[in-house]
Order: sequence, then C-alpha cells, then structure tokens
Amino acid sequence: MTAMNAFYAQSGGVTAVINASACGVIETARKHRNRIANVYAGRNGIIGALTEDMIDTSRESARTIAALKHTPGGVFGSARYKLKGLEENRAEYERLIDVFRAHNIGYFFYNGGNDSMDTAHKVSQLSKSMGFPVTCLGIPKTVDNDLPITDNCPGFGSVAKYVAVSTREAALDVLSMAKTSTKVFVLEVMGRHAGWIAAAAGLAGTRAEDAPHIILFPEIPFDETAFLKRVDHCVKKYDYCVIVVSEGAQYADGRFLAEAGTRDAFGHAQLGGVAPVVANMIRDRLGYKYHYAVADYLQRSARHIASAVDVQQAYAVGKAAVEFALAGESAVMPVIKRVSDRPYRWRIDKAPLAKIANKEKKLPRRYISKDGFSITEAGRRYLAPLIRGEDYPPYINGLPNYVSIKGVAVPKRLNRNFVV
Repeated sequence: MTAMNAFYAQSGGVTAVINASACGVIETARKHRNRIANVYAGRNGIIGALTEDMIDTSRESARTIAALKHTPGGVFGSARYKLKGLEENRAEYERLIDVFRAHNIGYFFYNGGNDSMDTAHKVSQLSKSMGFPVTCLGIPKTVDNDLPITDNCPGFGSVAKYVAVSTREAALDVLSMAKTSTKVFVLEVMGRHAGWIAAAAGLAGTRAEDAPHIILFPEIPFDETAFLKRVDHCVKKYDYCVIVVSEGAQYADGRFLAEAGTRDAFGHAQLGGVAPVVANMIRDRLGYKYHYAVADYLQRSARHIASAVDVQQAYAVGKAAVEFALAGESAVMPVIKRVSDRPYRWRIDKAPLAKIANKEKKLPRRYISKDGFSITEAGRRYLAPLIRGEDYPPYINGLPNYVSIKGVAVPKRLNRNFVV
C-alpha cells in the first residue's frame, strides 16, 4: 500500500492545549511513515486547504514538535471560517477534495468544535461520491466544554483551572480592602450558551462565605431582583461579594444581558461585555463600589497554569485520531470516557461525527444549586478532577519558553486560485 499524506487543521478559538493535540497527531503519524508519508498543516486552519496554503511539518524537528505540547495558541494558525452546507456551496467542499487529490492527502484531521465536526463529516461523505475517499477524523477542542458524548473537551480543564485560581486570588485581594474600599468584584468568563467555565469558578470556595458568592449561568434566566438581593445580602454578611458571570448570561426571554447587535463568522451573536453591565447595575441600585475584570483571551491562553489532566487528554485525542484512522475508522471523533471520579480514571473511546456535529451540551441542572447561584456537590465531583495536576512549561529568564515553527510552505500544485 502506498503511503498517503495527512492534512491537519486547527479551527475556531484556540486553547492552552490545542497544540498538544497537534503534537499527538504529528508524533504518532511519524511512527507510521509506511502508512502516513507526511502531515501537512493548514495555515490558518481550513483556509489553508481552500487556498492551498499548507505547512510541511516534516521540516520541523522532533524537538520542535515535542515542544508544541507546552505551547499555547494555535501554532499553525486557526480560523473562524464556517463552510456552508453542501447544497448551498458545494464548490468549497469540491475545492478541498481537489487539493487533497493533488497532494495525495488521504487523511483529514480536523481539530475543533461543533461546526468543525460537521465539516469533517461532510468531507467524509463528499469525498466518497467524488471517487477520492478521504479518511476524516474529528479531534475535540473547545474551552466551552459543550461537545456531546465526550465526558469533557480538551481545553476546558485548563481554562477551568485558570478561572478557579483567579477567582480565589482576586477574592483575597478584595476581602483585604473591603472595609474601606471595593465591596463587589465581577469576573466575566467565556461561555455563550453553556455555563461550564462559570461553574468551574465554584471550585474556588468550599464554605458558604467563600468566593464566588454568586455565579450567573446562561442556563438560569437572569432575575435582576433576586440577583441584587443576593449581592446585598453577601456584602452585609461577609463584607464583600465576588460574582462570576458567563458572557452568555441572559434574561428569561433569551436576550443576552450584553448583546452588541452584530454577528460573527459562524452567525453567533457578538456579545459586548456583560461584566460592566452587571457592575453598573449594582452601582445604580445598591451604590456599592465595584471593580470588574474580563478574563477574555487570558483564560484560554494561560498555559503557565494548565491542568496536567487537560494536557494529557489533549495529546491523547490527537494520538488516538491517527490510530483510529490507521485502523480503518472514518467519520468518527475520539472521545473521553470517565471510568471513575475517585480516583479519577478515564479512557479514550470513539463516537460518530453524525452524533456530534452541530450539537451542544449544556451544563446539567443537577450541577447548579437550587437558587441558581452556585454549583452542587455533583457539579463539584464532575469538575474537580479536570483541573488537577500541574504541567509547567520550561522557563528561561523568568518567562515561559514557547516554541515557534519554521512554517515551510508545501509547494502548490493547482493552477487555479481560490478566494475565501
């Protein structure tokens, strides 16, 4: 059997550990050169395939590829680019197959979230009908932790650890000055429709008086009266109040607290920052002095405080994707199966892309307290193992030593340019 090449692409918002998945793919493929001749990476994600702009990973040293495991961001470049449906724009999918055919690419590894799994599934179907079947594997990635079937998503454990640690540290800061200064601190975290990241902040405290005193989840309709009453109660009882709010917090009618009125490339509503909305509400109604922070990119890029479990799982799904492909599996995604909570044990399984594509897993109601402002013991049991362990990157002169790549381009073989 003649060895074929593989194409790997990163998609959507990156994480602290997505490059660990890339490392798992490339290192595993290099062990099977009789089956996978080379791994080409899309420069800026799937756009790299559409425009025939690919990176030759064989030009990167083994040391560089290994260092991807501790480097945040998306080393090959990612993109928020959603391919339309086959009926709407078949030309994009046909272009992918044309590029794959030209470069003898028989394997497609797509590292992303819900939309990416849909793309990988469609490419698997179309490639067969075009007479050039491509083995397509999804590789899970999302800090939002909202992919179904898999117990959790690589990228989530590290952002959860960052948010829990930041909440605990900021709370100590606020408490130390609460008598004469700031009474309320608001931390905004990611999570458009699912409150997994906000829930992780609940790990910061174990007693009633511990921060966070209030968590605002997308799954729980925002009740301004109940919220303000709770803030006032906490300040009067504990001297201060720490609030963690998901960017997707919304009213009962589905309106986001901070919708900006615009949409991104995936058609999602752009959110304009919920932390100042909540903070100003407290100031106007209760008069308490406040500070707020928006974790934004800091939460998903904080490799210096990554969860060791998350790093291990991110590498494992990349490695498993190659192994599944070589075993003849296609249109599937490696998933994490939890074997036990205490001790925490897990294994890698697989699930069909058709059952994952465009589906979203929200935070279960049983993980949210009855009053809707904190997590339950069941939620804590689920979340706690995912943030365990430290996997510090190497440091030089006090700063993390992250890797960069040569990024040598694969020579183009098609004459026709493609505009995205």
